[in-house]
Amino acid sequence: MATSKLMRAVRVSEFGRPSVLKLCEDIPVPTPGQKQVLIRVQACGVNPVETYIRAGAFARKPNLPYTPGTDVSGVVEAIGDGVSAFQSGDRVFTTATETGGYAEYTVASEDSVHRLPDSLDYNQGAAIGIPYFTAYRALFQKAHCKAAETVLVHGASGGVGVAACQMARAFGLKVLGTAGTPEGEALVMKNGAHQVFNHREKDYTDRIMEATNGQGVNVIVEMLANVNLSKDLQMLTYGGRVTIVGSRGPVKIDPRDTMLKESSIIGVALLTSTKEEKAECAAALFTGKDSDWLKPVIGPQYTLDRASQAHEDIINSSGATGKMVLTM
Repeated sequence: MATSKLMRAVRVSEFGRPSVLKLCEDIPVPTPGQKQVLIRVQACGVNPVETYIRAGAFARKPNLPYTPGTDVSGVVEAIGDGVSAFQSGDRVFTTATETGGYAEYTVASEDSVHRLPDSLDYNQGAAIGIPYFTAYRALFQKAHCKAAETVLVHGASGGVGVAACQMARAFGLKVLGTAGTPEGEALVMKNGAHQVFNHREKDYTDRIMEATNGQGVNVIVEMLANVNLSKDLQMLTYGGRVTIVGSRGPVKIDPRDTMLKESSIIGVALLTSTKEEKAECAAALFTGKDSDWLKPVIGPQYTLDRASQAHEDIINSSGATGKMVLTM
């Protein structure tokens, strides 16, 4: 691969508002190194954490300038030395990249690359890496969910929420979900929830408790802990667990809400997954494809030059309806 070849890529040269996302036309196409794969990107997922990193509000700050994006789908363009699992022309998706996914080409480590099932298109491929791996980690590697337990997916109409609903239903849990719009509620019901509640309604927590006959839920997958965590702790049953997938700031809770129930608050971070944990998740997802429950739902789509608008919308939209993606 000639390093003189150029590509379009979104670059961040300073931390700040979405306007710092700049589309550049003359970025050199990266070259894959040892155990790395060069991918011609077809689509890239947009995730809330990318907006926090761009704003400089995340604990881990990349060196400037950088290209955002982790979960891409596309075609293998070239492979580095030592790569044995892939070859040029393979359809793939990633859970991480080395050089950023908001670009026409990206490099990823071989162990972060997975084959994209033929039945899924590239937009769906870009909705697997972060949402489904995060949902699996939250439900099974961290909360240790068991069949017949009740799980509440709080913010179930977004990418991770839809994945969690599909997965929990397939693994035999009773699935409750929340959303903020009628469209979101319908989407949640269509993707595995037994019941859905509008989290904008004042009494929605009372209705959730009624749905459990006053017993509470075993597990909550939480997308917005700074708003919901205090209420979450009150909705848990004995031994209940809250897995925190997302938060946009601090929150005040009463620790006594955890004591008599001996409940747990568990943080979830996909980037800390071991190689073995990623392999476990990938195996579960491919079983899901065989069993026909792995069906990524695509929400708003943006071209690469509208990445800044995507960052605005993912934070300020009235309610999610699937996974947001950038298309090439």
